Amino acid sequence: MDEVKTTLCRARGLVRSQDGTRIAYERYGDGPPVILVSGAPGAVGGERPLAGLLARRFSVVAYDRRAAADCLEREIDDLAALVDAVGDTDGTATVHGTASGGALALAAAAAGVPVGPVSVYEPPYGAEQADRLGRVHARVLVVDGGASPAWTRRAARTVAASVPRGRHRTLTGQTHEVAPHVLAPVLADFYAQEPAGV
Repeated sequence: MDEVKTTLCRARGLVRSQDGTRIAYERYGDGPPVILVSGAPGAVGGERPLAGLLARRFSVVAYDRRAAADCLEREIDDLAALVDAVGDTDGTATVHGTASGGALALAAAAAGVPVGPVSVYEPPYGAEQADRLGRVHARVLVVDGGASPAWTRRAARTVAASVPRGRHRTLTGQTHEVAPHVLAPVLADFYAQEPAGV
């Protein structure tokens, strides 16, 4: 893992996934590690506003996801490589995913990637996928927007009910394009809670 100081963020780095693919990431702030999983391939730039807000309390990592044609198992390997590279002293990292990034975060947790708390915003899950969520043993916060479509909000409630340690939260007035300044304090409070508070 090589890190180079930049003026745009605290550091940029690269990790290699299990198949040798190089995964570029940006790191912001200091503190317990939080990995942001974007809802689109690449898209590290779209995570910068949320990363900047969370970086006041955490060491936040945003990374370039693979192209959409790549398989879920490889993306899980990518996230595992990041957790290994930037994780805390106990080898874990908190993970937040938006949309399909939320589905990836949950899939990684179900596959045994050593994650801490997991938060997701409007992951695209249906009832037929909910059974695998029972293997997610991390604390999970599922968030949706009060102004999002009804099917999106139903999916969020399904996910929260399907993970053993899940909670649900609706952000009033928010849509699928959630405002980072509204989401960040909700995530920060969840990450800071002690496990017994679930």
